Amino acid sequence: MELRDAQFLRAHTDRQIKVTVPGPFTMTQLAKNDYYSSDAELALDYAAAVNEEIRDLFAAGVDVVQLDEPYMQAQPDAAREYGVAALERALDGVRGTTALHICFGYGFMVKGKPAKYAFLPELAATPIQQVSVETAQPNLDCSVLAELTGKTVILGVLDLSTPEVETPDTIAERIRRALPYVDPGRLVIAPDCGLKYLPREAAFGKLTAMVQGARVVRAELESTNTLAAP
Repeated sequence: MELRDAQFLRAHTDRQIKVTVPGPFTMTQLAKNDYYSSDAELALDYAAAVNEEIRDLFAAGVDVVQLDEPYMQAQPDAAREYGVAALERALDGVRGTTALHICFGYGFMVKGKPAKYAFLPELAATPIQQVSVETAQPNLDCSVLAELTGKTVILGVLDLSTPEVETPDTIAERIRRALPYVDPGRLVIAPDCGLKYLPREAAFGKLTAMVQGARVVRAELESTNTLAAP
């Protein structure tokens, strides 16, 4: 399905396109294993299948492929035990920009999110190039982002637990919280997670505020750089 969607999208735009696929670790947690000797073995076979799909997507002209792995946060011990190995297998030999989304679940469904990840710094040593995190709804302690050395951070700044539309100033402040820990050149501003449970009007309003808030911070950074120039 993702391949057909990617081919359709590529045929209708010359802009960058991104496709998401479920990660092998998360699929393993959701599957009933009646065949493999261990979940680790199952995860590696899922990873081999995901690897083929990622290669096909890049061949179809996709610019970024994102793996969604919420269960790395939900099951951190198992993620350390074999989830990282499955991720590395899924990315083996892949040429193209890859991202991994790790979250606490849909904001509309999951309340009371913790202010820190149980599994995140472990991704620094993996081949993934971009890491997508939630910071808005959980009010994340952004100091952990400093441990994602060399990674582009896709910074979630929209609280999706409510249809209330944030102001651009609120978005700007959420972006500023990450700046002490991540170079601005390695930041991509994004929603926390999926907007699927929000009314269309609310989702559009939030995305508009996100763009405006990012512009506010960009102008501040450009002004600071100008003042600092000799």
